[in-house]
Amino acid sequence: MPSLLPIVYSPLYSYDFPSRHRFPMQKFRYLLEFLHAENIATDSNLYRPGRARLDVLQQAHCADYLHRFIAGDLDARALRRLGLPWSQGLVNRSLVSPNGTLLTAQLALKTGLACHLAGGTHHAHHDFGSGYCVLNDLAVTALTVVGQGKVERVLIFDCDVHQGDGTATILNNEPRITTCSIHCEKNFPARKQTSDIDVSLQPDTSDKAYLDAVSETLNHAIVSTKPQLILYDAGVDIYEHDPLGLLNVSIRGIRQREALVLETAIANHIPIATVIGGGYDIDQVALAKRHAIVVAEAYRCWNAFGLASN
Repeated sequence: MPSLLPIVYSPLYSYDFPSRHRFPMQKFRYLLEFLHAENIATDSNLYRPGRARLDVLQQAHCADYLHRFIAGDLDARALRRLGLPWSQGLVNRSLVSPNGTLLTAQLALKTGLACHLAGGTHHAHHDFGSGYCVLNDLAVTALTVVGQGKVERVLIFDCDVHQGDGTATILNNEPRITTCSIHCEKNFPARKQTSDIDVSLQPDTSDKAYLDAVSETLNHAIVSTKPQLILYDAGVDIYEHDPLGLLNVSIRGIRQREALVLETAIANHIPIATVIGGGYDIDQVALAKRHAIVVAEAYRCWNAFGLASN
């Protein structure tokens, strides 16, 4: 059993990328550097995922889409919908990241808690990418762990400011997996899909109302579905100054959310795997520090609740 909080990361997550593009591709590298500086991530608790097998990815995605993406054969319309320029670097990171979330879930099932320094690509659908999301790591991971018989019930608890539309459509006929999305109603995607549990918040929702919604929804989901694993998308685009957010949640509110979600899972003896989800800022170092909050809170919980000694 690991004595330190398990953290999953690959150096492939940040690669040479157009600096003027809206997607902050370097935030993953800055996140690891910050956690190293805080002594939360060390050589002793970092796990590096490998490339996902195609048969694993095909549980959530069609073979034709996967092959066209890998070969660079997506047409102009598909690339516009994806929102990212195709490159070998994008292929490399996209084939590793779902495996990173799967590894994080496997570690969480062993230890109770684990964190992935990427993931949360919830806009990827069965046969197309969307909203900067190529492959849906949450759907791939949930389908894999239930398919392998590791657990019978999974809750995907998605607190990114944008609805997890791809996750909802991929898993809409899978009763073993509950999809739950707490998001801003007046935000991307314009056409919402139907999750098992959807909570739509109005723009400018601030800390108290937001945290009340998170607490009520999570507790309801746990009581009603009795999950044996939670995949938690800790998107920080709920932040009051996020350029793509529209909510009004403070840094303190983000920290309170992370503590609430993690402590609720631990109190209910449910293993929880975290992914970082969305967050957008020209200052990618500041953004990385916001993403680090969920890992810092996980580190605190790991020590405060004695998970290392379980």
